[in-house]
Amino acid sequence: MTSIKDGEYTATIYKLIKEGQYVEAIHILNSQLQRHAKSRAALSLLGFCYYHIQDFSAAAECYEQLTQLHPEVEEYKVYHAQSLYKAGAYADATKASFLLDNSRSRSKMLKLQASIKYCEEQYSAAKSLLEQLPHDDPDLLYNSGCLLYQEGKFEEACRKFTSAMQMLGYVPALSYNVALCHYSLKNFVQAHKHIDEIIERGIREHPELSVGMTTEGVEVHSVGNTLVLHQSALIEAFNLKAAIEYQLKNLRGAQEALTDMPPRSDQELDPVTLHNQALLNMDTKPSEGFEKLAFLLQQPSFPPVTFGNLLLLYCKHEYYDLAADVLAENAHLTYKFLSPYLYEFLDSLLTCQTAPKEAFRKFDDMNAKLTEQLRKIAKQLQEARVNRDDEGQKKTLQEYDLMQEKYVAVLMAQARIYWNMENFQMVEKIFRKSVEVCNEDDTWKLNVAHTLFMQNKYKEAAGFYEPIVKKHYDSILNVSAVVLANLCVSYIMNNQNEEAEELMRKIEKEEEQISYDDPDKKVFHLCIVNLVIGTLYCAKGNYDFGISRVIKSLEPYNKKLGTDTWFYAKRCFLSLLENMSKHMIMLRDAVVQECIQFLEHCEVYGREVPAVLEQPLEERLAHIGKNTVTYEARLLKALFYEVIGWNK
Repeated sequence: MTSIKDGEYTATIYKLIKEGQYVEAIHILNSQLQRHAKSRAALSLLGFCYYHIQDFSAAAECYEQLTQLHPEVEEYKVYHAQSLYKAGAYADATKASFLLDNSRSRSKMLKLQASIKYCEEQYSAAKSLLEQLPHDDPDLLYNSGCLLYQEGKFEEACRKFTSAMQMLGYVPALSYNVALCHYSLKNFVQAHKHIDEIIERGIREHPELSVGMTTEGVEVHSVGNTLVLHQSALIEAFNLKAAIEYQLKNLRGAQEALTDMPPRSDQELDPVTLHNQALLNMDTKPSEGFEKLAFLLQQPSFPPVTFGNLLLLYCKHEYYDLAADVLAENAHLTYKFLSPYLYEFLDSLLTCQTAPKEAFRKFDDMNAKLTEQLRKIAKQLQEARVNRDDEGQKKTLQEYDLMQEKYVAVLMAQARIYWNMENFQMVEKIFRKSVEVCNEDDTWKLNVAHTLFMQNKYKEAAGFYEPIVKKHYDSILNVSAVVLANLCVSYIMNNQNEEAEELMRKIEKEEEQISYDDPDKKVFHLCIVNLVIGTLYCAKGNYDFGISRVIKSLEPYNKKLGTDTWFYAKRCFLSLLENMSKHMIMLRDAVVQECIQFLEHCEVYGREVPAVLEQPLEERLAHIGKNTVTYEARLLKALFYEVIGWNK
């Protein structure tokens, strides 16, 4: 820091504050305080700067000293109470608010006390305090809207926020609240409209916040948690945008919304952003995701869905012991953050590990209740249609969809008990019982198709796979590769070879287009289809054709060799080696030579490809040199030499 001449301190500090360089100003002011500990000007400006970088605890300390040094100045008492409230010290903030004895500060005191009660979840107390405000106060509308939202009265809350905006003019935080109401009402188009306006204004009025730079790959410094950032409501808007995209199953759009927000370091992230990052990047960074969610759970406040999401994700990754531990250690959070449905669901999932039959009964009881609720809602929907109540129809349909989603989740968990036992007939029976409720649901159709496929009922399986594929035929690579592979196999087994070839041509055409647009991108759909077909022929004992198909499917190796594709390929080679070692089959020398050559190619291209994707919370990690396709390809080659006697 350059030295400042005597007499220029005031001008320098005010210039830094004007330019928003609060951290620099804080350094200078702190050095001044060391010389003049009771300087009113230094303490006042320091409190202001700390408040603007949202270091509210430090701001509160400054204003506390000022209230002691200058008890006659009412503003310092107000700022002290506000800083304590913002720092989350609600008890101290309440105590400080009672010191506001000036009639001019009464309105501020009431608003502050109402805000504190709201944060402490004492909503009736907050309401009674707000009722003491003048009826023409815009903040009364604003705060009443917050209380209505908390009660689940989203439409009324939206009207209050809109009225407040008409009185106050455009305020980003109010626009965000309107968007949040629309989001809660599932009016995503309206919510997007308000979010887009917040973002557009933020970019235009605050270019220094570097919106969108991270997504574009530009390296930018953290903008910090400044008051300007807070007032712009950009962080809240981007988080809500991510939530909407996530609800619409647009994962990439949701991830982009998070990277578009103004850049901040990990230490500066708010709980909502931290939660959303963990959730949206769970597929690619599961260890990091679990770490973030577990960290949030230890904080004084966190998004209400954190607890449930952490438990569900532990169960999804089959860390049932960890889920049970978290549930037991946080019993006080169970009643606060888990709905009765979610608690029952998690309890049944955990019971599966020790008592599958008991878990099956619990899931059955849950679905019986959900079926009854679905029938009631279906009746209400019918009545709304008869009465031509469009708004009622829309609301009831949303309720029905939500209830059906819960029903399907329970049904799948129940079916999984028998799936894990490989009792596919029982799985099919469970699905057939739910036809009345689920026959239009894509998840149900997909799992019925898989169940039929596993029982070699290829014709029936194709009947369920086909509508799923046709629905996305114009962008066929959006369909899971396994679904496409299973449909191809079903066609082949039903002697519908033309349909299988047509489907494969369609996949090939789309993959070629992607390779043209992005030459470095790896796409595995056609490769996995061919691998599954090759595996089928190997399973039927036709290794000549099956192994050749597997080998060709991985060409070119630099684009097709991946962890998943290697998994399918090595299974076929291990099966072949097992049968050769038992002298159950004889393989032509040309095919053996082809296999050896294939494994040598895998050695070359598989150095950076993990052979197995490690579990996110695994304590003992695989040896870095052994967990590669190269290492496993060499092992398989050595086994080949052993079986055919080439090493003798």
